[in-house]
Amino acid sequence: VLRKREAFRAAFCGFDFDKVAQFSEDDIERCVADAGIIRHRGKIVSTINNARRAIEMQDEFGSLARFFWSYEPQPHERPDVFDYATLRANPITPASTRLSKDLKKRGWTFVGPTTVYAFMQAMGMVNDHIEGCHCRPRIETQRLEFVRP
Repeated sequence: VLRKREAFRAAFCGFDFDKVAQFSEDDIERCVADAGIIRHRGKIVSTINNARRAIEMQDEFGSLARFFWSYEPQPHERPDVFDYATLRANPITPASTRLSKDLKKRGWTFVGPTTVYAFMQAMGMVNDHIEGCHCRPRIETQRLEFVRP
């Protein structure tokens, strides 16, 4: 998927969810025909649906960040030591499961707990760099310094 990131960026208007929410059937067909992206019709339709749900949530919470950061795992939910074994054994967490259920209740699709956990990692909500990784302390400092909404 990462190798196709620029094609996804082009197909989905720079990931601007306000624009994606306006996609029509013609846009869906354009995306299905785009060999540069994953052409799963259900996932394309889901992306449009989720963009529309994101707008609703932004209106409700004032920002998506405010909503998503409310699901930041508490320290007792995180492993004391983070190593390869922990990483392999934890593709989901209690927090990702809670967030997944809430998103589904709000009409989001293709947001299972594993996908949601990957999102939490990507946005910096959790620091899953293993112990000893030169990035771990720097990322943890940045994560803790992030001003939450």
